[in-house]
Amino acid sequence: MSAVTQTQAPARPAAGGIPFSRLLQVEFRKSWDTRASFWLLFSLGAIVLVAELITAIVTGVQNVDDVQFGTFATVAGFISQLLLPVLGIMLVTSEWSQRTAMVTFSLEPRRGRVVQAKMAVGLIWTALTVVFALLMGAIFNLLYGAIAGNIDWSGGAGITGFIITQTLAMLLGFALAALLLNTPAAIVIYFAYLFALPTILAIGAALMDWFKSFQEWINYSDAQNPLYDGFWNMSGSEWGKLLVSCAIWFGIPLTVGLRRILRAEVK
Repeated sequence: MSAVTQTQAPARPAAGGIPFSRLLQVEFRKSWDTRASFWLLFSLGAIVLVAELITAIVTGVQNVDDVQFGTFATVAGFISQLLLPVLGIMLVTSEWSQRTAMVTFSLEPRRGRVVQAKMAVGLIWTALTVVFALLMGAIFNLLYGAIAGNIDWSGGAGITGFIITQTLAMLLGFALAALLLNTPAAIVIYFAYLFALPTILAIGAALMDWFKSFQEWINYSDAQNPLYDGFWNMSGSEWGKLLVSCAIWFGIPLTVGLRRILRAEVK
């Protein structure tokens, strides 16, 4: 009886996993194809249009002389800064609020790549929002100039600062969402930071002399103001205040949040 020689089949190469480009496509689709995200993006565009129209009407009726491109771009930027971080929040928290985290992390167990794709989508929407805001500013500036007889394109020197601050706003919402993993809580904390915190810091600075210089290092909003004059004109002290406040309000929440996402039990 002859022995049967068994040959071992060659080992298959390990699968490379889901390509990052596919993750990016999936996360981008998820960012607008739900009812909440669709109406958020629709509301963002609609509110910007209404705000620009009101600005044009009011400045026209009041015969304001210094209406310029920067006026309309600032209005659009203010609206987008309010709503854009909410999109960044929903990119993260939707996995838990809609109970899709188990499916997502089962298909792609490397959670860090999923978070990277979500952040990349947030940056893409930030770029699209900035382009939309600047486009609306240009269109309404042209319309106002055609009616008033004078088109002023000044005020666009802070475009670089505008782009950076819009990006930082979205990233702040993203970091808060990663930290809390809860949509309502992250939205409330963000708007409390945006409206309540500056008031509290201003009151503290008015009542305590030592706190006035201290709050300049933790006031994330005020630290971004020099960006509108050009980051190349910022002093070392201004850069220091921006980096310290950025580390407090963005770096720490994002670090803790990522650790939580990577280690949290998915149910």
